[in-house]
Amino acid sequence: MFRILVAAALAAAAALSGCASLDATDETIGWSAQRLYGEAKDAQASRDWQKAIKLLEKLEARYPYGRYAQQAQLEVAYCQYKDGERAPAIAAADRFIKLYPNHPNVDYAWYLKGLINFNELQGLLSWLTTPDMSDRDPKASREAFVAFKEVVTRFPQSRYADDAGARMRYLVNALANNEVHVARYYMKRGAFVAAANRAQYAIEHYPQAPSVEEAMFILARAYDSLGMKDLRDSAERVLTKNFPQSVYLKGGTLKKTAPWWRLWDPNW
Repeated sequence: MFRILVAAALAAAAALSGCASLDATDETIGWSAQRLYGEAKDAQASRDWQKAIKLLEKLEARYPYGRYAQQAQLEVAYCQYKDGERAPAIAAADRFIKLYPNHPNVDYAWYLKGLINFNELQGLLSWLTTPDMSDRDPKASREAFVAFKEVVTRFPQSRYADDAGARMRYLVNALANNEVHVARYYMKRGAFVAAANRAQYAIEHYPQAPSVEEAMFILARAYDSLGMKDLRDSAERVLTKNFPQSVYLKGGTLKKTAPWWRLWDPNW
């Protein structure tokens, strides 16, 4: 028993010695919250995002209360965003919003969350070079829209409100384009019910988007392919009334020639 106790004591001493050695290599030991924050800001200015994140996380751990800790949480989200760590950045922004819903900078937390999701739209818009979007999920753009809407509606005087509103308008058009593009995909493959549903969704949810014109055309074509003549005629009338000069019309009726996005399909 005595030998066991001695061995345990020696092991504990070695562990403590190791910890002390590790602590001795951390130059930030003893730094004030103000200094940690200042060094983190310098790292941000140098675009050394990883260093900034580590300093901000140390600040949060050592000084969990006070304005520096709160600001550190918000800036960790920003640094992770700039470092390409999308998921942790959104989680950090969400945590700040949950912990400090009335913080003077909570509008920025919402804006940052929107911005992170908004930049995911670059992947969504890759349909410009990769037409098949059936496997793409516009979830990020919808979440960006919700976050920007929060800024515009809850904080209309925010310095970020104007930019958030502009991005919302862009997102509406992007989301409408996505729905129409998927509707095209379904039309190409003969999934006319699915095509009609996606076109109808775009018309109902994004009525002011420019791509609604094409959505109406696809809707009429899908109904025609399904043999639903009354619904086809109704969709055609709406298209004619709202877009009398539409490229999809000829002499007041739907063109029978293939639109540009179906030129490769001889069965259209």
